[in-house]
Amino acid sequence: MVVAEAARGPHVLRRMNGAAVLAALRAAGTDLRRVSEIAVTTGLSRPAVTRALSDLTGSGLVEELDSEDESTRQVGRPARMYRFRARAGHVCGIDIGPHKVLAVVSDLAGRPAALHRENVPAGTRGTELVTLAQQTVLKTLRAAGVKTSDLWATCVGTPGIVDRERGVVIQAPSIPGWAGLSVAPTLQAWLECPVYLDNDVTLAVLAERATGIADDDNLVLVHWGERIGTGIVIDGKPYRGSSAAAGELGFIDLSPATEREHPTDGVTGPAGLGAFEALVGADAIRTLGLAAYGQAGTTPPRGLADTTTGPQQLFEAARRGDPVAQSVVDRVAADFAHGLSVLLLLLDPGRVIIGGGLTIAGESLLAPVRHHLARHILLPANVVASTLGDRAVAQGATLFALEQVEARISPQVHGS
Repeated sequence: MVVAEAARGPHVLRRMNGAAVLAALRAAGTDLRRVSEIAVTTGLSRPAVTRALSDLTGSGLVEELDSEDESTRQVGRPARMYRFRARAGHVCGIDIGPHKVLAVVSDLAGRPAALHRENVPAGTRGTELVTLAQQTVLKTLRAAGVKTSDLWATCVGTPGIVDRERGVVIQAPSIPGWAGLSVAPTLQAWLECPVYLDNDVTLAVLAERATGIADDDNLVLVHWGERIGTGIVIDGKPYRGSSAAAGELGFIDLSPATEREHPTDGVTGPAGLGAFEALVGADAIRTLGLAAYGQAGTTPPRGLADTTTGPQQLFEAARRGDPVAQSVVDRVAADFAHGLSVLLLLLDPGRVIIGGGLTIAGESLLAPVRHHLARHILLPANVVASTLGDRAVAQGATLFALEQVEARISPQVHGS
């Protein structure tokens, strides 16, 4: 990257040169770099690199060290080495949901420093959930050895529809009292750093892409648990829709209008579930399994009635060859594939990632999904399971926060 346009003002050039040097050092990670190496990487002259390094070390973003390698020493003085000071600041990503709050604190290189999870007690309402989120963040910061004043940005992922500009939850059927809360402004006043709010599955896509599993420019991530939501990437950018309501797959209704019991009651059913969630969500799978064993007159797997682990017991029984469990899994896979096909026919993504709690089923669920999906779409679909588990949203939130920090880092390079 060469910055040598004399027509630009000297201060602008110095900022641009500093940004180029900073980018080179950040790309080097923890490796030390000499001035000559940075000059080659950036295409800048040694004097320009030296000036930029002086600005960056003064701002605390870069640290200068003596070389420990005798072969790099010049006669009479040690070679000076530089690297990005990733612990100059930190970011926080928070996943707030109906069942858990999970926070991750990372340095400016994106390396996690600490992670903490708190379960959400039954009956917790919106304002109480904000308090729980604050407690979770404090515990994470303590574990990382970081103060709130060290945070440069924070991002919160939440289910439902959000107003990103105001940091307000618009709709969140799965969390009582959550809609209408100014989540980001409340946390921002407390943390005294910029706080951003976004849809949880949209943030999870950022984490998936960072792992390399989702390097396609057109892809969808389907979060499949008790709730079903979708993160969409089109031409390499997250797609949210005009009202930030894109990807609400859980509310697709596959039943004919004539079969709906309450066609005028709106799109949500009991517990705020959408029609598709009520059909193939985790609780629906557990209920379907219990009914199937009852009809077969056989004893269900131990723990199937448990509202938290029931589906897992069903999938394990299917892997063991239990015919009742296998028939239930196949039925669920067929219904899920039917709904998913609507999304794939419209978007034609290069890859489909299945995340969320039901990924515990592995290939015992994904294989029949692929089989049934082939009956509904025109071209084969690349369907894979997420490898991030329940950390995807919080990790994606830290990545988003890091992106916002870029704007804070660059002005610090010189004179702004």
